[in-house]
Amino acid sequence: MKSPQHEPGGPRFRVSYGRAGTIAGVSAVLCATSLLAIPSANAAVPSFPDNLVVFPDRDFITIEGYQDRVGQTALVEVTRKGAGVVGSAQGVVTAGDVAFEINHPGGYCWGAGTGLNVTPDIRPGDVVSIKFNGAEAGATTVQDAYVTEHSSLSGTTLTVKGHAGAGVNPAQMEQRIVEPALKDTSVGRRDVRAVPGPLTAEDGYSSSLAFGTDGTFTATYVFNDAATAEIAAAASGERAMAWEVEDADANRQGLTIAEFGELGGPGMGGCPNGPLQSGPAGPSNVKVAKAGGDLKVNWTPAQAVPGTPAITGYRVTAVGHTVTGREQAESGVRISDPKAAGTTIKGLNSGEDYDVYVVSVSSAGETFPAVPFIPETDSAPPTVTASPNGGTFPTAQELTLTASEQGSDIYYTLDGTDPIGSGGVAAEGAILYKAPVPVAATSKFTYAAIDPSGNVSDKATVEFTITNDPVPAAPAFAGAPVAGKGTATVSWTAPNPGAEGLTITGYTVQAYTADGTAFGSAKKVAGDVTSLVYDGLAGDTQYRFTVKAGNSNGDSPESAMSAPVTVQGDVVANAGPDQNVARRTTATAVTLDGTGSTTAGAIYQWRQVLASPTDPDGVTLSGSTTLRPTFNLPVYKYPMTNKPLTFELKVTAGGVTKTDVVTVTPVPDRVTASQGQWKSRDFRVDGTSSAVGGTVTIRVGGPGGTIIGTAPVTAAAAPATGGVFSLRLRDGNAPATNPGNIWIESSLGGTAGPITVVNK
Repeated sequence: MKSPQHEPGGPRFRVSYGRAGTIAGVSAVLCATSLLAIPSANAAVPSFPDNLVVFPDRDFITIEGYQDRVGQTALVEVTRKGAGVVGSAQGVVTAGDVAFEINHPGGYCWGAGTGLNVTPDIRPGDVVSIKFNGAEAGATTVQDAYVTEHSSLSGTTLTVKGHAGAGVNPAQMEQRIVEPALKDTSVGRRDVRAVPGPLTAEDGYSSSLAFGTDGTFTATYVFNDAATAEIAAAASGERAMAWEVEDADANRQGLTIAEFGELGGPGMGGCPNGPLQSGPAGPSNVKVAKAGGDLKVNWTPAQAVPGTPAITGYRVTAVGHTVTGREQAESGVRISDPKAAGTTIKGLNSGEDYDVYVVSVSSAGETFPAVPFIPETDSAPPTVTASPNGGTFPTAQELTLTASEQGSDIYYTLDGTDPIGSGGVAAEGAILYKAPVPVAATSKFTYAAIDPSGNVSDKATVEFTITNDPVPAAPAFAGAPVAGKGTATVSWTAPNPGAEGLTITGYTVQAYTADGTAFGSAKKVAGDVTSLVYDGLAGDTQYRFTVKAGNSNGDSPESAMSAPVTVQGDVVANAGPDQNVARRTTATAVTLDGTGSTTAGAIYQWRQVLASPTDPDGVTLSGSTTLRPTFNLPVYKYPMTNKPLTFELKVTAGGVTKTDVVTVTPVPDRVTASQGQWKSRDFRVDGTSSAVGGTVTIRVGGPGGTIIGTAPVTAAAAPATGGVFSLRLRDGNAPATNPGNIWIESSLGGTAGPITVVNK
């Protein structure tokens, strides 16, 4: 299968082939694995048909595929090394090749559903990822390749120059010029392409692509006639494209498409500005309190939107209400500290009322609009909370004190005396709380707070007893328990032993029945053992387990419960492991394996579990009363599906019957096609398959519809892999009218469609 062509803003079709059987991708193409100057992404590049396509010049993203998640909401994030997430948006996956787009007409704006209201300036090295329910489902690292100069024409020779980051693999690069008017020339299509190597002939032109030692590339086109050369030279569609992975079917995954001359920023009306087009985010939780002729102003420091200039400080202004000759008194301060959380504006008229404005300051300007905050007289004392709120602990702790009112000063003492003296000021010897306080030994803290208006909280005391006898952390299970006959094997990972110098002396494992009741006595193993065959369990009963670790100071907390496991009884039915079986050009023999079942005096009966008596996926079992029956997986033919086939094994011994099921999943080939083409008395469709030797059937009217024709799948020309097919019908064999849409069905199980048929 081949990945789609990308022509943003226009129709999207499946790809055609370039020279020597290589796939004709979009624009200049580089192998990402060789771009040593670009940080590698931590997440896996999406696998076809899923893909993340990045257009950095337009800050535009296309999400392709993900059709197993139609209707689900995806989170797309742009992450930059050293800056974190610089852009994000949520979108709902819809049916079709393109799941959704960001910053492109008809798509979503950056910031949709996330609140990060900025259009990121996407750069090489950024990582674009997609997540569903917090789990990452793929990522593309933006590649360092782009056109640097508009095409230059000399006679019939056209050159395009560009940049390729260090480590580019020349064998995996392509440069392209897109101009729809080329379709009406000897070129016969809307673009021309240059790939590495000497000048090579194509329809209407020859081309080559060469690399310099200074990180540059030059694409050269020699056209067969001057008129075509002039059309290409007048085009503004010079593009460069890089991809991270090329799979066995030549699909290019993790695409970066650089478009010369395109501008970044919002791609449509209503989307947020770029990082340099708006002022900084403003502070929050602004509180203003009167204190005589002063105003005490406190706030939560602002956080710059990732990718925007850093916040360098704040400007705080008080504007008097009284208007004298069209003027109002104004006083304020400028603070050159991005971490500042408060200030005092002094020397104001105590009889005047003021509005207060606080804005952040950065190289991009100031917060706009500033939000006014009207001062209020505060007479309520603050409260202070301690975390942890005292107690006995085996190891050192860290005390955090938090006041209910922003801007409050918290003081504490260690000798039990009041930290606030007469007159509402800190007592002599009181310590100003600035950051969490380490508590390494048994201690007592007495604390209180003074808010910006001078109100004093009640004092409180918290005591810590530090025993310095740490126990291990709780272990965690390593996978689900494995059932045996009257036994279950449980395994876990060794936890932190508690502190440096301590070792784990043993583990204690406890079994629980399904209702949470402890089953019998716990079992113990040595401290260097991390698995246990837990015996003495009742057969055909479900259990879960916990494990504790011990050291010289005692036992750890009990672990979380393991996954449930049903212990085997005297009669066991084991239908064997699930299987994935590739469809072939002839019926494929499949053997089921029930050899893990009871053998003494047992009777076996296998059956296929069907959806209905007419289930098209039904097969015939041979040897259904043996432990290893067989069946033939047939060649695909509609209305068959590739859904898992389910088989049940029933084992009877000593009057007891047990059952187990196994699934066999048919693995189809992967097929696709470029657009179908039709004109009167001539119809053609070309495509690919991941396997060779099958036969494709072309239908109209949907899966199972009228057959237009069939074609064999033959090996693709090197260096391409997989298979190709071509169906061409002429004269009376061609459809009388354009079929509109077609569907493809492979004898190896692959299907594709609907595929648009265009008029030639």
